[in-house]
Formats: sequence, C-alpha cells, structure tokens
Amino acid sequence: MEKYLGILKKYWGYDSFRDLQGDIIKSIIGGYDTLGLMPTGGGKSITFQVPALCFDGICIVITPLIALMKDQVANLLSKGIKAIAIHSGLSREEISIALDNATFGGVKFMYVSPERLGTVLFRERLPQMNISFIAVDEAHCISQWGYDFRPSYLKVAEIRDLMPQVPLLALTATATPEVVDDIQNKLRFSNGRVFKMSYRRSNLAYVVRYSEQKEDELLKILRAVNGSAVVYVRNRKKTKELAHLLVSAQISADYYHAGLSHDKRDLIQQRWMNGAIRVMVATNAFGMGIDKSDVRLVVHMDSPDSLEAYFQEAGRAGRDRKKAFAVLLWSNNDKVQLKRKISTNFPDRDVVKRVYVALGNFFQLPVGAGYLMTYDFNMGRFCESFGFNMNTVLSSLKILERAEYLEFYEDLQMASRIHFIMQRDDLYKFQVANEAFDGFIKLLLRSYTGLFIDYVVINEEQLASRASTTVDVVYTYLQRLNHLKVIKYIPQRKGPHILYTRSREDLPDIVINSRVYDERKENFEKRVFAVIDYATTSYICRSKMLLNYFGETKSDNCGKCDVCQNKKKTDINENEFDSIVAEIKNELLMGSLSVDMVINKLSFDKNDVVKVLRWLEDNAMIIEDDGLFEWTEK
Repeated sequence: MEKYLGILKKYWGYDSFRDLQGDIIKSIIGGYDTLGLMPTGGGKSITFQVPALCFDGICIVITPLIALMKDQVANLLSKGIKAIAIHSGLSREEISIALDNATFGGVKFMYVSPERLGTVLFRERLPQMNISFIAVDEAHCISQWGYDFRPSYLKVAEIRDLMPQVPLLALTATATPEVVDDIQNKLRFSNGRVFKMSYRRSNLAYVVRYSEQKEDELLKILRAVNGSAVVYVRNRKKTKELAHLLVSAQISADYYHAGLSHDKRDLIQQRWMNGAIRVMVATNAFGMGIDKSDVRLVVHMDSPDSLEAYFQEAGRAGRDRKKAFAVLLWSNNDKVQLKRKISTNFPDRDVVKRVYVALGNFFQLPVGAGYLMTYDFNMGRFCESFGFNMNTVLSSLKILERAEYLEFYEDLQMASRIHFIMQRDDLYKFQVANEAFDGFIKLLLRSYTGLFIDYVVINEEQLASRASTTVDVVYTYLQRLNHLKVIKYIPQRKGPHILYTRSREDLPDIVINSRVYDERKENFEKRVFAVIDYATTSYICRSKMLLNYFGETKSDNCGKCDVCQNKKKTDINENEFDSIVAEIKNELLMGSLSVDMVINKLSFDKNDVVKVLRWLEDNAMIIEDDGLFEWTEK
C-alpha cells in the first residue's frame, strides 16, 4: 500500500487512510467488484481517485449529479490531474471531443452521467479506451427499492458486458439491507465484496422537538447551541423568509436554493464555509459535496420524505467528530403533510400521460422525434399554458423518468464555452481581411488557452471589462464569429431542462407499468411511515431507530438523544428501562391492566415499574381510563 499512501500524501496531504478507505482500495487492487457503504463525509471519492492514479488507463466515474461532477473535475484539474465530464448539458460536438481526449489525451478520470452510457456515440468509442475500473457513485440509484431510483443507472450493467474483465466499485452513503442486495444484483457482481462502515455517529445527538411554533423554537435552539448551523426547509420562499427572521433576531444568516444564480450560490456558500455567515437556511439543494467539518447543528424545520434523506442531511453535522446536534422540529401538521405527499407524488396515470403529451406540444416535438434532445424548460410558462399544477408536473416528470421516457434536471448551470474551429493559418488570414474582428480575436487568445484543442469556459462579463465595453457588444461579437464559422460558441444555460431518453411516443403507446407506479408508491408509503414512526416514537433511542432502519439491529442506546436524556431522569439503567417498556407494551397490547396487575406480571422492581409507567403516561405512550392502562400511539 506504500505507493497508494504516497499518492494520498502527494495530492490530498493525508498520511493515512480513514476508516474503510484502505480496505476498499485493497479490494479494487485485487480486481474484486466492491460495494462501499460510507456515511456522508466518509471520504468516498478517495477510494476510487487514489487507485485510479496508480493504475494504467482511465477510471470511469458514473454519477447523476452534474454540479458535483463539475466540482470534482475542477478539483482534479486544479491538482494537475486530467479529468473530463460528459453529461446532458454538453453538445454532441463537445461530447465527441471529450471522448477523443479520453481515447488519446492521457485522461485519468472520465465522469459520465448515466443517461450517456446508452448512447451509440459512447458505446462506439468505449472499446478504443483503456479502462482501469468503473466507479458508480450514488449506487442506491440503481435499486428499484432505493429512495432515488433512476432507470438510466441500469445501463451501467449493460456497459459491463462490453468490458467483462473490468472491476467495479459501487459507493453509497445510505442503503437499507434490501437495497444493498439489489445493488449487487443489478450491477452483476461476480466476485463481490461489501465493506460497510457503521452508520453510528457517536458524537451526534439526534433530537425530535415537538412544536407548533417552530420559528420560536428555532431561535431558542440557535441561542442554546453555538457554532455553524444548517437549517433545512421544504421550499425556496421559506429559505428567504426564515433567513430574514434570523437576521432580525441578530443571528448571522443567509439563504440558499437552486433558483439563485450560480455566482450568488458560490458566494453565499463560500461565506458560510469561511465563517462569515453562521446559519445557512436552505432547501435540500444545499450540502451535496460540501465538506465543512465544524457544523455544530443541523435543524429540519419540515419533515423529509425518507429516513435516508434525513440521515444524509443530518449527517452534515459534526464531521470533525466533536459533539453536534441534529434536530427535527415536528408538529401535527407534518404528519398530515407527509401523508398527503403520497397522493401528490403519484398523480393518476392519465394525468401523467397528459403531462407527457403536453410536453411534446410545448417543445413542438413531433411523434417519433426527440431522441437524446435537450430542451430548456420554463416550468411556470408550461403550467400556465396547459393549466397544470406545478407539484403535479414535478411528480409526473419523476414518474416519466422512472418509466424511461425522459430525464428531468431541475438545476442546470452551464457556463458559456467557445472553441476555435478555424485553423491558425486561416484565422490569421481572416484577421487580416476583417480588421473589425482582429482586436476581439486577440483578446480571446490572450485571455484563454487551449481554444484550438477543446471547448473552453469563458466569462462574457470579464471579457467586456477587459475590452472596456458592454456585455451585449461581447455577445454580438461572439455570435458573429460563430456565424462566420471562426468559432463554435455555446452561450450559458441556466435553470431546468429536459432530456428525451427515447423518441416522443404517441398517447396510446405510453405505458406506466406496475413496477414504475404501484410498487414505487407502496415503497414511498413505507418510507413516509418510517419517518412518522421516528418522529412520534418517544421511548426508543433515536440513534437506535435509525441504525435499525439501515440494518444495524444490535446497536446500544446512544445516551445522547432526547429519548435517552429523558430516560435518565428516571434514574433507571437504560437497558433495564427498555426491557421494562418492552414487557409493559407486550402486556398492554393484549389488554388493559391496572397498575397492580402490571406490577404483578413483571419481574422487575416495583418502584422501577411505577416510574416507567409514569414516564410512558407523561410521553403519551399509554393512557389511563377508569384505573386501567392502555397502550396507545402518540
């Protein structure tokens, strides 16, 4: 492992691998298909980046997150490591150039979004490349039981048929035992090994706080817990409102959501990272790929849809392994809203089909056309034009994704790019013959390198500043040079877009099958009720409930969560307390009992049984009616 530790030190500055990183790397070195389950912040990318730098050839990295893909490529390039990204935000020509570079240009990492794996262009070029191994990030997306199933991930297994000897590394932060088995099955593990880091976070105290006045409760929490914090809310409007509330209460805060410009998000994120802002109020668009170790508090103002999502978001607290808190604020309305989401997330099949037909009309796309075509999508204008509710459209798009008709990207941020297609000798002649363009072409060549080799990201505002002119003038010059076939210019793109993964179908041919709809709906219901159980159960350790959900069934009480802290007030040993609760529950589920009857049926100390009965009553787990106790649900 000395060579691999040398790479780790050279590029990342670490002297040793953390937790399971070394074991996973050894497995890949041995040529084994490998599944690594590592919580958020566990250093997943190290497990494929280090061995890839030691191997000959290219490591293919498959990930659905374009923003994270771009960040990792930029990070690798900053270290002098050649990496490229291929995704739906690129033109066909850009993809073709990237694939050429992967074949002939010494590329070490090729990041690919899953929908690109099935294209003829990608599959034709793949056999010409020397592939060391494949890394599949967010691997739970391949499982139909995963909380974020994406059909395009199934193409990974098809790619393996083209390279049967190439090992595969699958990585995910959250997976139930059922999903772990399904990942290995779907990815066709032949000699697989699974490495699982315990999901237990001994420094993290999970807390559920019941409140109908959540804003007031949040202020109390932020005043009681010092340090950096993230506050998650469900919608964009609420991020701004809540951030302003905190600022008015003299708490440093800002807000973040996918609707903000890329530059503004970068600025806000950087200010939070360096401590200029204490509290980030955000939607779940915030956090992926962000590694801030000293977050002391994560608060959820609204309930997430799944324990997988909650665990991942809450896990952004305390990565420095010092004490931190993950707080879920809960009210009666949260339970109502979660149950309502079951129906809103699964509109009737006929509604989903109508949305699909309306999309085709909106883009003026004929039946039989559109395969792998990408369209900017103005959600507001679409809903207004066809009379749809926005939530209905969002839910329908997700169902159409699972049915493999399209891919929907809520937040595409692609900077402007140019590529000189006119060769240098011809360009010189053009500049002599077209003096009006000479100065601008020289500005481009002075400002950027590699323009004749590949597409290069440019900044129109920066060019305008250097030329002492306006952005509109720069834009006009770029468009004219593009028209004259001197350059290829791709203006920046922002906002949602839709990629058709198959040609547009006629209405009678649209199929929303049981696997896509009924089974997913049933699975979503289970996840929703798991969240409700977590929030409303006040006698089982919070950490224990989460660990049990992810298959760790023999964990001890954490001693830090609100439930454990509450139990300590009874002065009874936690394990004995749980045993008394379990026996009381078993007895009361068979019928109502008086205090004396309960005491007589249990073998524990009488005083301890009475204390636990009082505790259960105080926490609304049991009720007393006419001298008899009944077990109830909060």
